Amino acid sequence: MTRSPLAVALLLVLAVTGTMAARSATTDEENGIVAFASADFDGVTRATLETNALPYKVVATALLMRAEHQRNTPLTRADLPSVFREFGFTMPDHIANWPTTVPPPHTDRPLGMISRTVSGPIPFVRIDAANLGCTTCHAGLLHDANGRVTNDAWIGAPSTSINLEAYTQAVFTSLCDALREQGAFRARIATLFPEMGRMESITLRLFLMPQVSKRIAAIQKSGQGALPFSNGGAGRTNGVASLKLMLGMAGGHANVGFTSIPELSGRGFRSSLLYDGIYAPIGAARFDETFDRAHVTPSHLDSLADIVAFFTVSTMGVQPDVGERAIPAMRPVLRWIGNAYRSPPFPGTIDSARMRAGEVLFNARCANCHGTYGDGAPRALLTFPNSLIEQGVMRTDSSRWAMVDSALLAYLGRSAYARRMASARSGGYVAPILSGIWSSAPYLHNGSVPTLWQLMSPMERPLKFEVGGHALDYTAMGIAGQMSNDSTYRYPAGYTPWATPELYDTRAPGLSNAGHEPEFRGLSAAQKWALIEYMKTL
Repeated sequence: MTRSPLAVALLLVLAVTGTMAARSATTDEENGIVAFASADFDGVTRATLETNALPYKVVATALLMRAEHQRNTPLTRADLPSVFREFGFTMPDHIANWPTTVPPPHTDRPLGMISRTVSGPIPFVRIDAANLGCTTCHAGLLHDANGRVTNDAWIGAPSTSINLEAYTQAVFTSLCDALREQGAFRARIATLFPEMGRMESITLRLFLMPQVSKRIAAIQKSGQGALPFSNGGAGRTNGVASLKLMLGMAGGHANVGFTSIPELSGRGFRSSLLYDGIYAPIGAARFDETFDRAHVTPSHLDSLADIVAFFTVSTMGVQPDVGERAIPAMRPVLRWIGNAYRSPPFPGTIDSARMRAGEVLFNARCANCHGTYGDGAPRALLTFPNSLIEQGVMRTDSSRWAMVDSALLAYLGRSAYARRMASARSGGYVAPILSGIWSSAPYLHNGSVPTLWQLMSPMERPLKFEVGGHALDYTAMGIAGQMSNDSTYRYPAGYTPWATPELYDTRAPGLSNAGHEPEFRGLSAAQKWALIEYMKTL
């Protein structure tokens, strides 16, 4: 099935598969983080140029020309980092949790943008192609002691400002504009990227530009825009809609199954995967089995790797058989996540007395669903109950689990993956692991509540709030902001966002901020502050 090259990757939780990009690593854990950050996972091929991959130099030039028009000033290649940063992409100065024994990934392109020269189908064709890999969504910038973003990244932390929806639309509209004058566009590409070889230049003129023009025209004629659904917005993805598109299925349920990008710590304690627990290893209990460290065995992590390999169908636009072939290379990635990965430590100050009071409250009121935690900075997860909270109990937005319909389950049940994973519509969401929660705002599975204080105080949850390029408030714990005259939670006066923010409207389909209210009834303000203080240590 032919897809638009503009259908950029819609990253889900744990989007990792493929072959190693660097071979200097010496342990499973090192191999795992290298693959997670740098591998192409067979997602940069001629086939994926028909789905999710894009011609990098063409797209980068079109986006830069768009930014020139918006900023009303000439730009150069040195401005590309700022162009991509508008959408939440980063080119960090340093990766804080990168192993010292392994060379770090190149940062001449946005972190998570995996590039490769694609050849064929005829000898002279050479395309500098790129697809979005794991760290597009699962590498977050760290914050300083005052909650301001730094340019140091942490692999495995959520990229809470990445805006795949805005990026997708900008790629489409900028190409529409640039292709009106193809000669001038080609000349600008050559100026920005003088290292292009003769074969790549010939490919650009004779093959690539005509194909891109043809695809743009087809999309314009369809009237659907760059994609027939929304990616969700800043810090969110729409994985089920992407999967259904790749499988040639109708979206259903208004295509609004948005999910907030999570922190990855403790994922080896999961008996099922994704917010709703749709996927589980064959023959294993899907829910309500308490895992401790003894359950995080090599065989369990391998069974999760079997499942995670399937995620590349929706995230990188590969066919299911390609994802299945990548399972052996997936396994070091899951061993790194399951055995070595830890969330970043909280960078602010902690009131130790309030934190200890919060620990008592957490263990009494929260641990039965969210797990128990030990010592360390951050605290290590000790047990996790894998509890499914059904819709009638939690009452959070149902759009995500409802998109897993009978047609999708029937497809999954007859696919080759049915021998590797069991799929089910759960009717609710698994209570999440809370490791790294301080860096994961906004909250709930669809990212609909800006701070933990507002989550614990439902009457204070705003109907609308700004998200993307935000700073953190270490008191209320979450997006730094204040209520404005129009009853919108906006960034503090004078703050300049590092990425382009958007307005999150909780009244829109799939974005409701309802749910998880009864759990906070009866708590005093002092108890809420104590719980927040404790959760900073997770």
